[in-house]
Amino acid sequence: MYAFETQIRVRYGETDQMGYLYYGNYAQYFEVGRVETIRSLGITYKELEEVLGIWLPVVSLEMRFVRPAYYDDLLSVRSEIRELPDEYITFHVEVYNDKRKLVNSGRVRLCFFDSKTKKVVQAPDYLLEKLRPFFK
Repeated sequence: MYAFETQIRVRYGETDQMGYLYYGNYAQYFEVGRVETIRSLGITYKELEEVLGIWLPVVSLEMRFVRPAYYDDLLSVRSEIRELPDEYITFHVEVYNDKRKLVNSGRVRLCFFDSKTKKVVQAPDYLLEKLRPFFK
């Protein structure tokens, strides 16, 4: 398993009329978690797209809302890759408030998509080489 954690502060414009983090913004926070998790491996989404010609479209998203987050909360987004990717990669995500109380959790599944052929392909070897040591 590979895990990485990053932090995000809830901005005023991301809250609803009740002062809660608007539910639709959690998907963006999940994305920040995914992008930073990949970056922590020494690869960027930009590199995957521009150098390797691989896109990562989301094929499914599940979320569970546990408790609200509020304006100016500092949230920790923990993203885990629990299985070595094949044609798909799944990120298990947990969002915690500054008291380490679970706010939100879920999963995002993406496929590796060749930008030229427009077909689902196997995970690039470059990514797998970075992840394999965490799955022994």
